[in-house]
Amino acid sequence: MDALYYPFHLCHEKTLHQLLENYSHVHFLDFMALQLTPFMGATGFPDRMGDYYPDLLESGRIIQGHNVSGPLSPAMVAAVNQDLADPFWRSIFHEALKDDRRFQRGLVAFSQDSQGRSSVPTDSALLVAFQQPEREFVPYSVETLQAMSRRRLSEREDLAFEYGFGLIKTSAALIYSFRRCQQLSFAAVTDSPGHHQLLTRACQRDSLELGNYCVKREGY
Repeated sequence: MDALYYPFHLCHEKTLHQLLENYSHVHFLDFMALQLTPFMGATGFPDRMGDYYPDLLESGRIIQGHNVSGPLSPAMVAAVNQDLADPFWRSIFHEALKDDRRFQRGLVAFSQDSQGRSSVPTDSALLVAFQQPEREFVPYSVETLQAMSRRRLSEREDLAFEYGFGLIKTSAALIYSFRRCQQLSFAAVTDSPGHHQLLTRACQRDSLELGNYCVKREGY
């Protein structure tokens, strides 16, 4: 059976080895350059797993090129808004943002040591602001963030926007991952417990079936 690694476009070498032991082929999404409006979005990175493991790419053990960039379709907007309106989903997101370093790295940049291991956030103040308890209960939607992006924001509003954009990016990445797995009969695999819990919640809430597995990271 093939597997799709989610929600990131790269994974750790030790995670990759575990996946290759269990699956014939491991698929990777391209970086999600989500376009919130025609004038605002996330910048994409050109690197792919094949850049680091050309032999595995050539042999077909890893497969890349699953494009998830661009504007959200109306169906995606509705699906993302459903996640953002789900108190349980929001609670999982916020708890992971407080306690899960792997999850935090998806939303806040971290500096790295000489061996490539994440150490401390490059913007500790931003992470602390994100972790404020009241943010979990602020209502958000795609339309709310689109409206905010069209006007000049105060510093406080800017933090609220960045938190909301993090919600949207996280939800969209998980929805894209689920739909690609569903279309191609892949198993969904990750090494991020927070993202695994969020996708599990969404599937349970919407009565959707998916083989969704989390690789346990030990010592890395």
